[in-house]
Amino acid sequence: MKSITVFCGSSFGSHDIYKEQAFLLGQTLAQQGIQLIYGGADVGLMGTIADGALAKGGKVIGVLPQFLQSKEIAHKNLTELIIVETMHERKTKMNELCDGVIVLPGGYGTLEEFFEMITWAQLGLHKKPIGVLNIDGFYDDLIKLVQTMVDKGFLKQVNRDMLLISDTIDDLLEKMRNYQAPTVGKWISKEEI
Repeated sequence: MKSITVFCGSSFGSHDIYKEQAFLLGQTLAQQGIQLIYGGADVGLMGTIADGALAKGGKVIGVLPQFLQSKEIAHKNLTELIIVETMHERKTKMNELCDGVIVLPGGYGTLEEFFEMITWAQLGLHKKPIGVLNIDGFYDDLIKLVQTMVDKGFLKQVNRDMLLISDTIDDLLEKMRNYQAPTVGKWISKEEI
C-alpha cells in the first residue's frame, strides 16, 4: 500500500485518546512510507492526522470542496491540496488516489464516506481493503449492527468479512496488507441463496 485514505471527524471528540491515536496513525503512515489522503481540513481529527504525518516527513494530500475552502478551514502545510466542487467529487478523488481506506471516529459525514466506500467494494467497483480503527470501542455498536444485518439476512457473511477491524494501528495495517477481496459479487442467483 502506497497511499491510504483516512475518513475521520472534523471534531476531536470527548476523549483525548481519539486525538492521540489520530496523530499516531499519521506518524505511523509516514514512517512506513505510506502517503496520507484525507479531507484537507485543519480541524479536529482531520487536522491531527495530517499533523502527525507531516511531523514525520510524510506526504499528505488533502481533497477539499470549494465551499469548505472558502470557510478557511484548509490545512496550510500539506504536500498538495486538491480543490473539488462537490462532496461526491471529493470521495471519488480520494478513492482514485488511494490503495486502502481507514475509518477513525467521526460523525455523520465519516459514516457516510465509510459506507459508500464499503458499498463500492461490495459491488466490486474496487478491491481495496477498508479498515476500522476501533479506538476505545468507538465502533462497537456499529460492528454489532453489521452483524445483525448478517443474522437477519440483509448482508452476506462474505461481505461482512470485507470489513477489517482492529483497536491497534499496527494490527489494522497488517490486516489491510494481507487483505484479499472476495471473488463473490453482491448479486447472486436464487439458487445461491
